[in-house]
Order: sequence, then C-alpha cells, then structure tokens
Amino acid sequence: MMNSGCNREGSKAMMNSGSGGNGYSEYSEHRAGQRRQALIFFISVFLPFAIILHIYFSYSSVSVYTTTTGTPLSYNHSTQLTSSHASETAANTGGQCDLFRGDWIPEPAGPFYTNKTCRDIPDHQNCMKNGRPDSGYLYWKWKPDGCHLPRFNASRFLHIVRNKVWGFIGDSIARNNVQSLVCLLSQVEDPMDAYHDETYMFRRWYFPSYNFTLVVLWSPYLIKKSEDEVNGLPKDQIKLYLDTIDESWKNQLHEFDFIVLSGGEWFYKSSISLEKNKVVGCHYCPGMNFTELGIPSVYRKALRLAFKFITTSPNYKGLTFFRTFTSDHFENGEWFSGGTCNHTVPFQKDQFSMPLLDAEMRKVELEEFEKAAKEGFAKGLRLKLLDTSHSLLLRPDGHPGPYRYYYPFANNSHAKVQNDCLHWCLPGPIDSWSEILLEILQHD
Repeated sequence: MMNSGCNREGSKAMMNSGSGGNGYSEYSEHRAGQRRQALIFFISVFLPFAIILHIYFSYSSVSVYTTTTGTPLSYNHSTQLTSSHASETAANTGGQCDLFRGDWIPEPAGPFYTNKTCRDIPDHQNCMKNGRPDSGYLYWKWKPDGCHLPRFNASRFLHIVRNKVWGFIGDSIARNNVQSLVCLLSQVEDPMDAYHDETYMFRRWYFPSYNFTLVVLWSPYLIKKSEDEVNGLPKDQIKLYLDTIDESWKNQLHEFDFIVLSGGEWFYKSSISLEKNKVVGCHYCPGMNFTELGIPSVYRKALRLAFKFITTSPNYKGLTFFRTFTSDHFENGEWFSGGTCNHTVPFQKDQFSMPLLDAEMRKVELEEFEKAAKEGFAKGLRLKLLDTSHSLLLRPDGHPGPYRYYYPFANNSHAKVQNDCLHWCLPGPIDSWSEILLEILQHD
C-alpha cells in the first residue's frame, strides 16, 4: 500500500414428550393432525404476504444508499424506486448500493464531451487542448459497490431542475465541479452567460429552454475572511472570523433551490482566527504570540457555523448537498516545491491511503454533517451527503499535472513546470460527481 501520511439471530423451540402407550400414540396423531392443519392455514395465509414483502424489499433496496462510515446519505431520504425510472437509475448487483465506495472500471464509450464540444473549459483544466499526450484517463467509469451507475443523462437532469436555481458555494474545486456540470449540460443546451465578475470567481449560467440557472460563489472558507489590517494585525495576513458567515453567499442563500457546499483546502494556509473581533489563536504564525490552533478545529467551527446558518435561515427551504474533502496527489514535493503527478491509470482500491490530516478533516466533515442533518430534518429541511473523498482518491491520473499550461514541453522536453495535482482535467473523473448527483435527485 502507498501511504502518503494518513473499515442473525435464531430462535430455538423445545418439544416435550410424555409417556403412555396407545393413548400417547393417539394423542400424538391428533396433535400431528392439528399441526398439519395449522401448517396448511399458515402457508395459505402468510406465504403470499411473505412473497410480497420479499419482492418489495428486494426492489426497493436498489436505492438504499449508505457510506462505509455509517453516516446516512440524508435524514429524510425516501428511497423507493419507481418503475418509470428503473431503467435509468442505479441497477442493483446484490447487496446494498453504496454510491460512494467502489472502483473505477473501463468505459469504452469515453467522455461525454471534449474541448471542442464544450466552449467553457478553463484553460488550466483543458488538458486536451494543452497537449496532454495520453487519453486513457478518459476511459474509466465509477462503479459503486452493490450497483451500476448509469451514464449521465443531461436531458433528465435539466428536466428535474426546470425553473430552479442551483448554487455551488466553495473554493476552486467547487468551481471545477460546476464547470464540469456546465459542460455536461451544454451537450443538450448551450447556456447563456448571465453574469460574471472581473475575476470569474462569481458567475451565472442560464439555460433558457429550462429556465434553469447555475451559480458559483467564491467562498473558500465559508466564513468571513479579511486580509486588511485589523487591531494591529499585519496586512495581507489572512484573518478568519469564526463567528461570522461570509457575505458572498449569506445574502444569496434565499434564492437557491439547491446548493452544493464544500471547503477544506484553504484552511491549510497560514491564518489568524478571531471571535468577537478578538484573536483566539492562529495556524502557522511564527513570531506571533498566539495559541496554535489545529486546522481541523478551525474547520469544525467554520462548518458548524455554516450549517447552523443554513438550518436556521427562515427564507431558505432548498435541498443542501455537502461535498466532502478530496485529497491532492502531489508526489516528491508540493505545488510550490516541484511536486508532480505523472500517473496514467487509477489506483486500485486500498492501493493509496488518505493522508492523516486529510482524514482528520474528513472526520470533522462527517461529524458536523451528521449533526446538521439531524437538526435540519427536525425542521423539515433536507441535507444530503456527497461523499467524493474515496472515489477521487483513486484517480491520481485525472489531474492536469504540467498540462495546466499549453504544450509545456514544446520547447524543452526537460523543462521544469509547476504541476497541478489538485484540480481535475475536463473532461475527467470529476464528471462522475454529476452522475451521482443525478442518481440522488431521481430518488428525492
């Protein structure tokens, strides 16, 4: 294993017999006759009922989704499969369907789109255009344990979200995620560019035939962040306000019918944490006399505040997805120190383990999500888990690597090029997230 630092009850019946010659024999025959009659009655009455139950539970088990951590997909998730959707939803292969654990299997059909059929692929994730020489990474499909996941159906997705607004809230991986979805949906209808700011970190796409709007909001910490000079703290040093929601999504939450919330990566950066405008600690702040706060503890407070805001907002009644942490695949260094990712095929299950700190971050996510989902359920709100950690852990081959740049080795085959082993090529493994989203939506 590669490790980068970091799972009926029976009952007994007893028969008592007495003594007594022929009398006992007649009594036994009489009792035997009674038992035969009772058995016939039992079979005639209860056997059809048992058959119906067996068929029902076998049929409905197709869509019983869990994670190996025991964290439920949601707390109000009715998962019966209707016959009209049966051919287009996860087909059961025996046992319980776990959308979030499984393996990558060969997919001869290849990607849903290319750099020629989707105009909205960012340059840094456009691996085809940038000259990546291998294409094998495009021919794999996510196969969940216990079922087969259908290929993405853009028409069905757009039908489900007709007249809706969907927001993706988070960091650059959230943006990577929404751009993947835009490319998938654009194979049915090319969306209009409804809005973008100068940095393209806040953006809207509109699908007019479906009156559907996709939004991405830049909020890497989910809570308020500032780099201004505050209370004598140096400028350009990140300050995190652990008791204040980031206004970039706070003021827009009410307009969404769906959101995908995510985060984690930016908490690894050096920062100072404040509550009630007073410093309570920091992460990696040498030379400052502040208490060192562990990254997971700061992340926990941010998630707890974000979930509380969602579950207590009076004007938000949408469906909330929380997407879990995904590890990078830098080897022999980090992004700033020559780290690379040169794999061309997926890892096998259990070939690569999540780094310890990443695993701790994921543990925090699952714990806080479970608490929030229970609180939301009590208020009639729907929170669902999008646990992408395991599936993408197995895809070191899906990153741009040096091909975040246009033909990086055109002039020098040995050129030293900064690699991207965090984001995902488009098309690429991240497209599977939309397949899972659609599968969950069809059963909501």
